[in-house]
Formats: sequence, structure tokens, C-alpha cells
Amino acid sequence: MMSRLLARLLCALVAPMPLAAMATDPGKPIEWVVGYAAGGGSDVVARMLAEAMSKSLSHTILVTNKPGAGSNIAADYVAKVRDVDNTLFTADSAVLGANPFLFSKLNYTAEKDFTPVGMVARFPLVLVVNPKAPPKNFKEFLAWIKSDPRMATYGSPGTGSPHHLVTESFGARIGVPLTHASYRGAAPAMNDVAGGQLPFMFVDTSSGGGLIAAGKVRPIGVASLQRLKTMPDIPTLAEQGLGGFEAYAWQALVVPSGASAATVQTLNRHLNDALNSTAVKARLQTLGIEPMATTPAEAVRYAQVERERWGRVIREAGIKLD
Repeated sequence: MMSRLLARLLCALVAPMPLAAMATDPGKPIEWVVGYAAGGGSDVVARMLAEAMSKSLSHTILVTNKPGAGSNIAADYVAKVRDVDNTLFTADSAVLGANPFLFSKLNYTAEKDFTPVGMVARFPLVLVVNPKAPPKNFKEFLAWIKSDPRMATYGSPGTGSPHHLVTESFGARIGVPLTHASYRGAAPAMNDVAGGQLPFMFVDTSSGGGLIAAGKVRPIGVASLQRLKTMPDIPTLAEQGLGGFEAYAWQALVVPSGASAATVQTLNRHLNDALNSTAVKARLQTLGIEPMATTPAEAVRYAQVERERWGRVIREAGIKLD
């Protein structure tokens, strides 16, 4: 399946085609579907890129929010849409990586029903605790959660979220049994960390950057191999002794699998132009989000590696959502 998808994508790398060859109806707006509610990080990034790409394509792009079920509602909608050349979808690490292992049955198959246009961005993750908690670094954090099982409880925006899976991987790596508290979104979980009701969590920079900067939570370490440009004073977990530990939430832009090769190539070119533009890069940097301009084939390979990685984590942790 993956080799056929790669072959189809490589066929898209042909001479540039005009926009008219891409859109089935040039007078109809392109629909960009997001599987999360309006106002969240995914929605903000989609609207930012849709605005930039609308200008460069000279074609209106409208963002539609279809939240719920780990993006499965949105994914199912896009998989069945008929207007394949006028539909885009923010497919994240859940849709392209984790959901096939979390759910016994899905109404879509990511490899069959979607064709990646390119990667969009990575959302760095930061381990945070309440500012009044004892630990100030990773060594002290380990001693803290080992000394009292109550401190080994962590929160996430929801079961199966990247934050949940990353923390399960983290717990296996440090050899400490952790207890998961699932929340309906990152904001309520972060509020409980700030209020002292929840010991710790991994939060993405777009959701937690403001609270970190305001001192409402204390950062222990970044789950990236290099320090973040927007938070250079926060050391990585790798440099504090957790060698090689790296994890992100991430997103790609996909189209329904019936979209033409011209559509894929045209959208990839305009997506990468937007991601590389000074204005978009500056706005993403303020959110602590890292743009990822790639080819369609590179997006396929990235998703494949991540799917294999998190599939192992999910199986070993015995996580199921149905």
C-alpha cells in the first residue's frame, strides 16, 4: 500500500500545471477541513496558511471545523467527499499515525483515502509542573515522582492525543509507572497544573507557551533534541540525561486520494511558499511552532516512520479507545 502511494506521489512531480487544471470549479471556494474546534492551535495554523495560499493561488480557501473523535469525524468526511480537487484536510499525528492502532474499526484508511500534499508543522512539547512544586530540573523531577506515587499522575488533552502517547513513552523510558488523567483539551489540563491539582504534563508550545512565559507553570525540559529558539533558557530532556528522547505533535496537509497529480503538485508549491514566507514564519515562531516544508513523498515517509513508532507505544501500553 505504501509503495503504491509513494509511486502515485512521485508521479505528481511533473512540470507545473496552471491552477485551472487543479480546481474542478475555479469559481467555487476550496474547503480546508480541520478536525478540531475553532480557536485552537490547529485551527489557527490552518487559517494562517489558508489566508496566505488564497492570495498566492488567487482562489478562496475557507476553513471548516469538524471536531470530535480524535479527528475521525473530519477524516471520515474528507475520505467520502466528492469534490476531491477542492478539498484540503489538516491530517495530524492522530489520523496518519495513531488512530489505526487506537480504534478497532475506522470508516477510513489513511494510506488509501488520503494523498499527502506536504508536512505543515511540528509542535514542540515541554514537560511542565506547578511553579510551587519542588523540582526545578529533570533529576529533581525523577526523584519527586518516585518519592510519592501521587506525583506520578499526569494530564493530557485527551486519551490517544500526542501528549498522552508521548508521556506513555516517557514513562516507559524512565521506568516509572504513571497514571493518566484525561482532559477535554489542553487548556483545562494546564489550568490544573497551574493550580496545583495536577502534578505534571507535556504541553505543546502553542497551547502552553503563554503560561510558561507568565510563570504560571514551571518548565522542566523540552522533548526536542535542540533547545527551542523561542524558549532558549529551557534545557532539553536529552541534555539532562534522557539521551535521544524526542517527540512532537505534528500535522500534514492532505487531499482526498482521487485528487489529480496537478492538484497535489500545485498545492505543495503554494503550501511551501507560504511556510517559507517571512510573515508566516514569524507568526509561527510567536506560537513556538516549527514549519516543515517538504515534498509529498517526504511527508509520506515521515508519517510512515511515526506510525510505526507510535503503533509500538500504543500496543505496549495497551491503549484502546473503543
